[in-house]
Amino acid sequence: MTQTGAYGQNLGQFLRLEQAPPSLITRSLRSAELAVTETRNDAPVPGLSGSLAPEDAFLVSLKLHDYPDCELWEHGKYVMKADVPAGTTYLYDLKNDPRYVIDKPFHSLYFYLPRSALDSIADQSRAPRVGELDCRLGVAHDDAVVRHIGASLQDGLLRPNEANQLFVDHMMLALTAHVAQTYGGMRRVAETNRGGLAPWQVKRACEKLESDLSGKFTLEQIATEFDLSVSHFSRAFRVSTGLPPHQWLLRQRVKAAKQLMTVRDLPLSEIAISVGFANQSHFTRVFSASVGVSPAAWRRETQGAPAGET
Repeated sequence: MTQTGAYGQNLGQFLRLEQAPPSLITRSLRSAELAVTETRNDAPVPGLSGSLAPEDAFLVSLKLHDYPDCELWEHGKYVMKADVPAGTTYLYDLKNDPRYVIDKPFHSLYFYLPRSALDSIADQSRAPRVGELDCRLGVAHDDAVVRHIGASLQDGLLRPNEANQLFVDHMMLALTAHVAQTYGGMRRVAETNRGGLAPWQVKRACEKLESDLSGKFTLEQIATEFDLSVSHFSRAFRVSTGLPPHQWLLRQRVKAAKQLMTVRDLPLSEIAISVGFANQSHFTRVFSASVGVSPAAWRRETQGAPAGET
């Protein structure tokens, strides 16, 4: 399938990168593709960036590296120069053909938000749809929420095969709502029903999540079973269980791993794969963060580890 949005390979070509940069993609808002892409080049060949296909969509960029004296273009013409500090956020309207002169090292995260995603988040929030976003060229925003979401997703971008799809869905949903409210003026209508899921819904949702510990189900797939929006389902699931879906799933993975580790001759590498982790290293990082000790140490403390296991 040919990619059409401003992320991944298309964004890499725009920035004249030799290889497609890593991306994480979600389709939890009316199946619209939202994505985050990490772009970096420490030794670029100087020149004007390429052009992105014009579309009714936006890029939200978190700058991870200072970029002084940046030459900015729109609609095929030079507009201005501006210093771009690390840690700041910029918004670009893809209908305006935003471009810039690449003549210094750069490192950024780009969040791709199509109009359909903004419309969907407004509809789910029972709020009027957003018109235009604040995409003034050269205007930097000190946005702690975007920095937090960007930092949360960077580990997944470093190891895309280990990324928890439910977590990616959750963070991109939060990013879209934040952008709609902060830069589009969206105001939520007060919710009259802030309760959780019905007991039968909790049971079925948990069974669905447990049926695939690898976390390949999306929030949209699960929410659709109950004829709920993704936003409503995520909030109600957290009210009912005390955890958002991706954290609940991680807890179940760790629980299942503990049960399997009572089998003395089962290697940790096999346990890791069987409970949904990408590999033993991924399993060790998550288990250690959750339990406070490594899987091998936990098994030694509970009943003694197999000989030679680390």
